[in-house]
Amino acid sequence: MQLGLDALKEISGLTFSKLLGSGGKNGFSALPNFGTYVLFCVWESERHALNFFSENPFFKTYQKKSQEQFTAFLYAAESHGTWDGIQPFVKSATLDMTKPVVVLTRARIHFGKLWSFWTKVGKVSRSSEGYAGLALSIGVGEWPLIQQATLSIWQSQSEMLDFAYKNQKHKEVLQLTRKLKWYKEEMFARFVPYKFEGIWEGKNVADLV
Repeated sequence: MQLGLDALKEISGLTFSKLLGSGGKNGFSALPNFGTYVLFCVWESERHALNFFSENPFFKTYQKKSQEQFTAFLYAAESHGTWDGIQPFVKSATLDMTKPVVVLTRARIHFGKLWSFWTKVGKVSRSSEGYAGLALSIGVGEWPLIQQATLSIWQSQSEMLDFAYKNQKHKEVLQLTRKLKWYKEEMFARFVPYKFEGIWEGKNVADLV
């Protein structure tokens, strides 16, 4: 991952990017998963993204080493907080309670709070399994343990909100987040997906939601 950072500099149309590893088990775990990685990018246009996918040597090398690839095309709809001190998203869509939504939650955890954080979050991750409306969820991060994020895809905005505010385990962690002040920096963003391409766990993702 670190070797790929220089390759993402000065790419035409690329305004923000992150290379992310993933967690083991169901994705949100202190244990790493060395088989799944995420390239998260913000582009000036889809044309710039497609040119990168088809021509960039760095990306083509990663493609050759991959058994599966899944690309989600998203419009930014809502965002709060910062990522490395900046706000990388420009709103270009409006959320609809009945339509699919992709959610990013990301945080940099205070070093002294790591034990407290990791002993609590596993319960939330397990409580999301099989939850109504959840199409996919994966825990990712820039650095193990300290910089963590969750990417989730929901069948509808209303089902995502039901989990966020009615799931007891999730509510408990939200309360602990405020009480224990786990995060040095955090971001919460929602996106409107307009296209999925590729394969995830052996299945075509075109009709994921």
